[in-house]
Amino acid sequence: MNYIDKLAKVKEKKSSKVPDLVVEMLDAANKFHVLHLIVTGQSSYAQHKALNELYDALPGLADQVAESFQGATGEIPNYKFVSAPELNTVADALSYIDALRNKITDTQSSLPFSEIVNDLDTIKTALNSAYYKLKFLG
Repeated sequence: MNYIDKLAKVKEKKSSKVPDLVVEMLDAANKFHVLHLIVTGQSSYAQHKALNELYDALPGLADQVAESFQGATGEIPNYKFVSAPELNTVADALSYIDALRNKITDTQSSLPFSEIVNDLDTIKTALNSAYYKLKFLG
């Protein structure tokens, strides 16, 4: 399938999950940052560092997906505010990371652009690393 056909496929759907996912990931970075500031107790240093890595990575990764999507489609989509959930505990973060990985996988299944699918895989790699560090090192 060539790019013109791929673009037609995206436009045929009249909406894409990518813009909402990008905005949610930008908000998620802030939510992970706040949790990073409030973790205390045993293992909090490991949790603090794992959350720091994640909130540092997400904005740039989300921006890369947004710009690649806009370049692939030749359009600037309508970005609506999508809020990540409030994260008050590491357990909340683990649950949200799992939900976000599933949301990304679902988004990938509807994308005809392999390069954007790969960019989203990079985000899942960052989420997987944070999940591992929070669950097993924290």
